[in-house]
Amino acid sequence: MSRKPRPRLYARRLTLLAVLAPLLLLLTPSGAQAAPPTPPSAATARTYLAALTVKAEGSSTGYSRDKFPHWITQTGSCDTREVVLVRDGTGVVTNSSCAATSGSWYSPYDGATWTASGDVDIDHVVPLAEAWRSGASGWTTARRQAFANDLESSQLIAVTDNVNQSKGDRDPDAWMPPRTAYHCMYARMWVSVKYKYGLSLEQAEKTKLSSVLSGC
Repeated sequence: MSRKPRPRLYARRLTLLAVLAPLLLLLTPSGAQAAPPTPPSAATARTYLAALTVKAEGSSTGYSRDKFPHWITQTGSCDTREVVLVRDGTGVVTNSSCAATSGSWYSPYDGATWTASGDVDIDHVVPLAEAWRSGASGWTTARRQAFANDLESSQLIAVTDNVNQSKGDRDPDAWMPPRTAYHCMYARMWVSVKYKYGLSLEQAEKTKLSSVLSGC
């Protein structure tokens, strides 16, 4: 006759499982992970675009990346950057500290593939400074933190670091991904994020997005 596990031993087993669960998740090849959130269709994005407020961009006065706390812990000891690296990569393996030790990352912005996580940045599709000038300056720190670490929208994506750096904080009127085949997807992502957070846009920005979406 089998014996019931002793309460103390059973509790220890549950505690161990709780500690190991996030690590086991990250050790699973990224093919088994959730893909980056899919933005709304071009038709829906056009509807969102029409609903956004158009006005002159605000000032950058007072802006600091520190006012958008990131990267925050998402699960166990794994922060937002580490979670996105696993989500967007292929065959990603991480160590006990959640750092990616191997894998590959395809950057849809330029079509390049990288095998070192140090060559990859996690891009804020709508840059933090752009958000600040578009309405985030009036948000609470908690809302800015949620925006900077949003895994549920199309706001975060792993891309080539140099390409991300060349983008800076420019909007679509001044910068689009080098790979033209990704322009439609990028416009859908940008509009969906601004719509979700109620951010405004400039007329030139809207004109560019409208042009791209009409050709999707």
